[in-house]
Amino acid sequence: MPPTIVTCFPVSETLVQKMRSQLDGRFEIIASEQEQIAENIFEADIFFGHAKVPVDWPAVVKAGKLDWIQSSAAGLDHCLTPEVIASDILVSGCSGLFARQVSEQTLALLMGLIRRTNVFFKAQAKKEFIRRPTDNLYGKKVLIVGFGGNGQRIARVLRPLTDSIVATDFYPEPGRPLVGEGIVESVHAADELDSLLPDADVVIVTLPLSEMNEQLLAAKQFGLMKKGAYLINVGRGSVVDTQAMVDCLNTGRLSGVGFDVVDPEPLPVDSELWMMENVIISPHVGAQSPLRVPTTVDLFLENVNRYEQKSSLLNQVNKELGFPHPDHRIELI
Repeated sequence: MPPTIVTCFPVSETLVQKMRSQLDGRFEIIASEQEQIAENIFEADIFFGHAKVPVDWPAVVKAGKLDWIQSSAAGLDHCLTPEVIASDILVSGCSGLFARQVSEQTLALLMGLIRRTNVFFKAQAKKEFIRRPTDNLYGKKVLIVGFGGNGQRIARVLRPLTDSIVATDFYPEPGRPLVGEGIVESVHAADELDSLLPDADVVIVTLPLSEMNEQLLAAKQFGLMKKGAYLINVGRGSVVDTQAMVDCLNTGRLSGVGFDVVDPEPLPVDSELWMMENVIISPHVGAQSPLRVPTTVDLFLENVNRYEQKSSLLNQVNKELGFPHPDHRIELI
């Protein structure tokens, strides 16, 4: 009996048939809905998707059948439990696969704050034609926190709009060729973040959630930031201490915040962030695109070929860190 692939994300029947056709009977495919995945995952040799309902991962690991998780998301906090981390289960994700649309979302949030489009949209709804002050991006120094696929793409998109970009990353060396290309001034180790914050006019966070990144931007870091700086978060909400961020908005230390991710998510209806004029919120849509699912299926099919050949997977994750080593990152810049 062939090994079983269990999928669980919004993949069309056409794409399921594409997988079946390309895999040519070498695997059985079960297309699961979220409501069934907690049960169906026990049939999987390979799990392809993102379970958004509780899964008994300790029991899955103990069952001993699952060999590989291919997440359909960039973030892997949904499956990297202690039991999975300690197991021999391979894990790969979509880090950087959605970099093009994430960079567009970043630009939308940032330019919305800079040019105050959210304020003008509200005025438009009230039929108010009133000129209000705006800011400019040109001349500002941008700090990108996390220089993987998303961070590098964001740098390329922003480069024509500002003449100063620096970055930090857990693996700084692979990003440094972009210094030679003139895309960024410098790429620094992750532990140099605090020393870079005081000079940054714009801080863009692209980090995944991991133990080392939890609350990375907290009260201390906000205290180091330049007065009047802007913050954009398109990584994971828990990387930023939400209350510390709110406090800085209230005191005017931050000129504005744009976030596609927040902690907690969804943002509670009674959060004061909803009513702040210098805040732009999008509901975790940065990776969305009509091309997202087909692109993810193509990545998976390439990884199935690698899996069968016992080669390293694209975006194979260091499970302890929660993200891929640069040698395994996809190149989509």
